[in-house]
Amino acid sequence: MSVTVDVEGRHLSLSNLEKPLYPDGFTKGQVIDFYSRIAPVLLPHLRDRALTRVRCPDGVEGERFFEKNAPRGTPTWVRTAPVGGVSFVVADDLPTLVWLANLAALELHTHQWRVGREGRPDLLVVDLDPGPPATVVECCRVALLVREHLEGLGLTAYPKTSGSKGLQVLARAPVADTSAFAKVLADGLAAAHPGLVVSRMAKEVRPGKVFVDWSQNNPAKTTVTPYSLRARPRPTVSTPVTWEEVEACREPDDLVFLTHDVLARVERHGDLLGDLLP
Repeated sequence: MSVTVDVEGRHLSLSNLEKPLYPDGFTKGQVIDFYSRIAPVLLPHLRDRALTRVRCPDGVEGERFFEKNAPRGTPTWVRTAPVGGVSFVVADDLPTLVWLANLAALELHTHQWRVGREGRPDLLVVDLDPGPPATVVECCRVALLVREHLEGLGLTAYPKTSGSKGLQVLARAPVADTSAFAKVLADGLAAAHPGLVVSRMAKEVRPGKVFVDWSQNNPAKTTVTPYSLRARPRPTVSTPVTWEEVEACREPDDLVFLTHDVLARVERHGDLLGDLLP
């Protein structure tokens, strides 16, 4: 069954709203509701950025796929941008966001550059990936080291959860080649803290340590967008956090946030990453 709704003057047909997309019964209708309610803080981080989606039409336990090209049947009013032979969707408005949610596009990933400035990043991302048995608790220790280094260079650092198992530290791009900058940072941290940090991608060196994934700054790479859902067993969200929360983290669940948590946090804090917007 489908329903037709008016979203800011666009008529959208929404289908299978009662279909569970997460094992706990979280439905597609709830996904659409979350993205509609979080839109005021999410859309500014999507604006003018080519969007890669992770779609899970049969839920997170079914088949999933990454999608870059605008799919067949994309409404004519949806903004698209040709980049490197790919016609990317650009989600600048609420109707586009609701349309994507109706396609079960659970995860939203963007580059560190904006359309029209391809390959010229305006953001630096320091992606912290724990190798089991390390968890986000160890990622928090490394994030504090990253903050110290960036602040020593006059940069303000902002943390957010990945919504999965790691943590990310964002800052305004300090140089044109952010990938090389991030690699120097990662190698320096690994040399200074060899028992905690690794900067090599080889999986055999990562157990029990935090991998500083400098390669996320490659212009071709994308990072999960702030406030995006993740296709995990629970509807977790990539969530901006405070440095006080990072310092206080003692258990992995301390920095796990579900949709209702995030909506309440935005009501309380606003957008903790707002200063990174143009």
